[in-house]
Amino acid sequence: MSEDRLHIAVGVVFRQSENKVLISKRPDNVHQGGLWEFPGGKCRDNENVVTALKRELYEELNLSVDSCSPLIIIKHDYPQQKVKLDVWSVTDWHGEIYGKEGQLTEWVSTSSLSQRDFPAANSEIIEAILLLKPNGQIEGR
Repeated sequence: MSEDRLHIAVGVVFRQSENKVLISKRPDNVHQGGLWEFPGGKCRDNENVVTALKRELYEELNLSVDSCSPLIIIKHDYPQQKVKLDVWSVTDWHGEIYGKEGQLTEWVSTSSLSQRDFPAANSEIIEAILLLKPNGQIEGR
């Protein structure tokens, strides 16, 4: 039996030299619109999460992922939608980043993430980020 959750590939894109991560603003007309998010998008049927992550980050931001590693998986139930956020740490990437869909993007220090308005499910992502070493790896690894 298939779980009725929207599977989302999410990238926490690091600019390691400055201890910053990339966030983008959701369009006002979508679920959780107007809030900041970590970029990514829906996995297509029969698409693995890394392929989806690479596709979404390129389609949305012109960012090409060179390597990534798993960070956290979050299942969250919004009143309108159940989601599974498959979150990956992206430390090696290239490309000139811009919002290809007109969305705002911003590099923010990891220490200031809690000062932004994110969808509720993202609070666990922020907690995981704060446990990371500057190289994007979880403490203790």
